Amino acid sequence: MRIAVQTVEQLPAGGTVTAETGTVTEINEGGHWVMGMTMTQKILAAAAGLEKVEAGQLIEAKLDLVLGNDITSPVAIHEMDKFKQQEVFDKDKIALVMDHFIPNKDIKSAEHCKCVREFACRHEITNYFDVGEMGIEHALLPEKGLTVAGDVIIGADSHTCTYGALGAFSTGVGSTDMAAGMVTGKAWFKVPSAIKVNLIGKPSKWVSGKDVILHIIGRIGVDGALYQSLEFTGEGVANLTMDDRFTIANMAIEAGGKNGIFPVDDKTIEYMEEHSKRPYKIFEADPDAVYEREITVDLGQLRPTIAFPHLPENTKTIDEITEEVKVDQAVIGSCTNGRIQDLREAAEILKGRKVKKGLRCIVIPATQAVYLQALEEGLLKIFIEAGAVVSTPTCGPCLGGYMGILAEGERCISTTNRNFVGRMGHVKSEVYLASPAVAAASAVTGKISAPEELGL
Repeated sequence: MRIAVQTVEQLPAGGTVTAETGTVTEINEGGHWVMGMTMTQKILAAAAGLEKVEAGQLIEAKLDLVLGNDITSPVAIHEMDKFKQQEVFDKDKIALVMDHFIPNKDIKSAEHCKCVREFACRHEITNYFDVGEMGIEHALLPEKGLTVAGDVIIGADSHTCTYGALGAFSTGVGSTDMAAGMVTGKAWFKVPSAIKVNLIGKPSKWVSGKDVILHIIGRIGVDGALYQSLEFTGEGVANLTMDDRFTIANMAIEAGGKNGIFPVDDKTIEYMEEHSKRPYKIFEADPDAVYEREITVDLGQLRPTIAFPHLPENTKTIDEITEEVKVDQAVIGSCTNGRIQDLREAAEILKGRKVKKGLRCIVIPATQAVYLQALEEGLLKIFIEAGAVVSTPTCGPCLGGYMGILAEGERCISTTNRNFVGRMGHVKSEVYLASPAVAAASAVTGKISAPEELGL
């Protein structure tokens, strides 16, 4: 039963307080008083077959999907070779996406892909994506309908938290955990506590999900949500597109978060029903759920935001940049910002304009479907006429792999998710994180610029 209490003295004799906020408390059959659960905690409780979980509790949960790519999967596969049981738990619940160095950039990357390809064939993995079918994993899986609300997903890639945009619990793990997950269909978790992010207002023109998450990271820091769930809520959520939400959830890890998660609303349901035939389950946080803290973000007050080297928390709004920051390269793409909305924004700015002489502008659609849609909408023509190049889907430059490596002293304005030292090439190069709109405008001016500077 539930009962409203204001002080410990109001609890019945023999009651045990396990959490206290002075609002609504629940008493279970054992006489223990416990608080409600967050959205993430409810998903994990269901996956663990438990009625209740609390922050810090260790649980074993069933998995709906195990993900790996061409870099992390070979390590997991070699770990599986050490197991007594080497059969996968469910060939339909494993996704292997070749995306980091595809098409192969060298012999080593070719060997890695060969390893994964042979494994996928040997185990008849249903969701294996290679050249011609591949896309950047965190854009591809929702598009293919492999992730839906209520799922528990692990992936041997830190940005697996992207699927929280659909109301799923998804988080990155190491390759050894991926190997165990592929065999057992289960994983151990420490139930995370949560930060409630209350979104209000409506973003203005040229402010997108990238600006929202960079603002939050700049505000709380790269360890501000360490092993916590960033739970986004509030009336402002309705003013964010699904592509915005994917971008925000994708970078929850850059604040140290275990996961980021959005409530399931009409936009989410419309997206899932368009892309997936899988049943989904909607979980909602209890009114008395316990949060470590709450922060409010007024979307209407945000300005285009840029993360300066060498941390995503080192943010400035476009209005706070007083010096001229010249750039040598602009990258528009990645699992963070390579979706169709991102390409449309960039094309709107580049249409009828030219990339500044001497600057390289690289556009990377996140999936084959996005590439084809951009082609059909005429966006690729706009990019090429502007002097940009368009690549097949790949993570390439984001991790300093290929398709845009920086030399010593070079600067890149990028829609990717990390700007650590040497992230995109030479240790003395610099990466500035920004939205597609800012990256496109900067490609035209040759310096970090807002679209307003082009009269837009």
